[in-house]
Amino acid sequence: MTKLLKKFVADESGATAIEYGLIAALIALALVSALSLLGPKIGNTFNSVGNNMP
Repeated sequence: MTKLLKKFVADESGATAIEYGLIAALIALALVSALSLLGPKIGNTFNSVGNNMP
């Protein structure tokens, strides 16, 4: 039983998975923020280009 407990305490794979999850969440948050700020500008640019095409 003590071997199992020591192995469980020494296992860091769960911590690594949590770290990767946090990094992915921060990247997603940054993308959502950037797209919400730039979205209308990009949309206006595409509309402008579309309206000026013959």
